[in-house]
Amino acid sequence: MNRCAVSLLLGAAVFATAAEPIAYPDHSKLLVVRDAAGKEMPIADEAGWKQRRAHILANMELVMGPLPESKKKVPFDVKVSEEKDMGTYNRIKFTMAVEERDRLPVYLLMPKKREGKLPAVVCLHPTHQILGKGVPVGLGPKADRHYAVHLAERGYVAIVPDYPQMGEYKVDAYALGYQSATMKAIWNHMRVVDYLQSLPEVDGSRIGAIGHSLGGHNSIFLGVFDERIKCVVSNCGFNSFPKYMKGNVTGWSHLGYMPLIKTKYEAKGDKIPWDFTEAIAALAPRAFLASAPVRDNNFEVSGVKDCINAAEPVYKLLKAGDKLQANYPDCAHDFPDEVREVAFKFLDKHLGK
Repeated sequence: MNRCAVSLLLGAAVFATAAEPIAYPDHSKLLVVRDAAGKEMPIADEAGWKQRRAHILANMELVMGPLPESKKKVPFDVKVSEEKDMGTYNRIKFTMAVEERDRLPVYLLMPKKREGKLPAVVCLHPTHQILGKGVPVGLGPKADRHYAVHLAERGYVAIVPDYPQMGEYKVDAYALGYQSATMKAIWNHMRVVDYLQSLPEVDGSRIGAIGHSLGGHNSIFLGVFDERIKCVVSNCGFNSFPKYMKGNVTGWSHLGYMPLIKTKYEAKGDKIPWDFTEAIAALAPRAFLASAPVRDNNFEVSGVKDCINAAEPVYKLLKAGDKLQANYPDCAHDFPDEVREVAFKFLDKHLGK
């Protein structure tokens, strides 16, 4: 890998079409589009869905803050601190510039055996204040969270960034002008995709995202705002707001997520202008797997099913019904071997491996 060359590149992110936010009283009724006066019209084709999708993203930005413009990009300026031979792959630790005055700590797992360009997966870590990105690369005690290792051994390029205020990444997103740590993470993860597309070893048209828990919903958010992500797997990562902790959405409102949920929307799910029903649909027609254990005490499974049921008509409209899948294993808030295998085969299928 020619790091000197790639560190000078900026990459080219795919940004959503700008739209004014339009209120939708029913976040599960997706095949309708409303105008500024609230008049509702049925959606019958892809063009109509694109308009509704733009409204979904605009409403998410009301809560997360705006996605930065591309002019915020700076050269990657990669600085490697560690390279380690892990047998079938090399593990490279580095920081990269994601904007002015901010460097993101990252692990890159590069398979040694390569024939042509490889697919890549952005592996987003679960909540772990100390280890952060170290969890998916095998530094944590729970082997079921080591999915970046498993994917690298499977032949994928795996990249794992830290989430704000976790691992080695002690950034103050709010001091940098963000309205949520969630949007700061989305920007960082899009810059990670830029970086992957700059690597000669990576097929930039075959990039996916996967995550458990915190990483599960961050993989969805990345896929929603970055259409270069062709396949998303979310394990224990979401459900509809009315079903989250029996409707108590306070857990989404602290500084580590989206504080406007509390300060602007009173931590009331029915006042939040978007829901995961819409976020999942906004991934269409790209591939999405909801891996949702029936004994998950964080994300009650019926709320996951609500999201899948709401998104299905959109996927069918776009002739992509087979790309929306759900797995409901009999386990708790975990990612056991057999569940990961379902997830990995889904990635294999949709990233053309």
